[in-house]
Amino acid sequence: MKQRIWHPCTQMKDHEDFPLVMADRAEGIYIYDEEGKAYMDIISSWWCNLLGHGHPRIKEAVKQQLDRMEHVMFAGFTHRPAEELCGRLVKLLPRGLEKFFFVDNGSTAVEVAMKMSFQYHHQSGAPEKKKFMTLANGYHGETLGVLSMGGMDFYAQMYRPLLLDAIHVDGPDCYRCPYGLQRDTCQGQCIEAAEKAFQEHGHETTAFLFEPMFQGAAGMRIYSPAYIRKLRALCDAYNVNLIADEIAAGYGRTGKLFACEHAGVTPDFLCLSKGLTGGFAPMAITVTTDRIYDAFYADFNEKKAFVHSTTYSGYPVACAAALAVLDILKEDRILERMEKEYLNKCLRQALADHKNVGEIRGIGLINAMELVEDRDAKKAFAPEKRTGYQIYKEAMKRGLLLRPMGDVPYFNPPLNITRAEIDQAVELCQDSLRAVLAD
Repeated sequence: MKQRIWHPCTQMKDHEDFPLVMADRAEGIYIYDEEGKAYMDIISSWWCNLLGHGHPRIKEAVKQQLDRMEHVMFAGFTHRPAEELCGRLVKLLPRGLEKFFFVDNGSTAVEVAMKMSFQYHHQSGAPEKKKFMTLANGYHGETLGVLSMGGMDFYAQMYRPLLLDAIHVDGPDCYRCPYGLQRDTCQGQCIEAAEKAFQEHGHETTAFLFEPMFQGAAGMRIYSPAYIRKLRALCDAYNVNLIADEIAAGYGRTGKLFACEHAGVTPDFLCLSKGLTGGFAPMAITVTTDRIYDAFYADFNEKKAFVHSTTYSGYPVACAAALAVLDILKEDRILERMEKEYLNKCLRQALADHKNVGEIRGIGLINAMELVEDRDAKKAFAPEKRTGYQIYKEAMKRGLLLRPMGDVPYFNPPLNITRAEIDQAVELCQDSLRAVLAD
């Protein structure tokens, strides 16, 4: 069949000898192709299928909403599903986050936070605050604004002439900690790089953007909550807004409903997407405080309104799905019953002694295996070997969707994964690593 579709984050030439899978249906933790072969979706299809594929209660909520109203413009109209969703979320979010701006994807949610922060300072007597700080090696999406905030790597390097001049701060890398400390006991000493950046640029910085508790695309780098607390203090001292990108980290992925809870801090903006609707419909939300909102609330002729629109803002079907997700999380006690200790224990028993597994790190159900050529020296494999990609291909042959971040395969399964499913997935993962990294 002639290839007509240009797939995301893909070198299409790779599929000349490794054909695309024709997905036919999906249920629970499994995706099935047209021949009936099952693939364990251990990464929740880019982390959004929070409760597995086709959850019947979310499906029913979507059907009922479709029968009532599929879409309505969110300017001049509001509707009950969106109002109820905000009313419920405000009771669950870190205290002080009370204003909700709906968009349709995570990249836009972060860009909205950036634009709001810039306009807030402009309208609050600090127009000199135009720059953004961010953690190096971060990932916040691929539209030009948020691409500027990411690492200057594979995602962004090509477009560098088009990007904003952001200030990138070296962030935590606990596996190769320059201080020789451990993430479980350190006090975030690596905040020193941020302190220097604030001393030099704090006066002109509008916001600091970060991924709380772990940097996903950087290789699932998990770090101490002490770092976040110190970052919050720096932002307060320099009148800089703190933007928490919880698109990947939110909704229970780290073991708490929101990752910022680990540090006990409230950011000025918190961005949500992915697990928000359980994978049933695209939706994202930028949540902020009354302080930010009040800087935009004025007579029309003062021209202080936030002029940003998305066609599917407040999409009723997505709101209905999101309400069903909250119902399931609460009524089925999903966070309390997550098998996070069991998954981490199984991976350590299977792989901790492997000569090429430098570290197994986990938070919540997220578990990452950093593969190295030399374990003692923590020496990475040469990028051209594409070791992680070879393991991905081997795992797919065995029926496991184990898509790596570079040479860091990871588990980020549905929150309701069972012990039997964990056992099967870990065994397939172990077999795949052994096949590729044999002596």
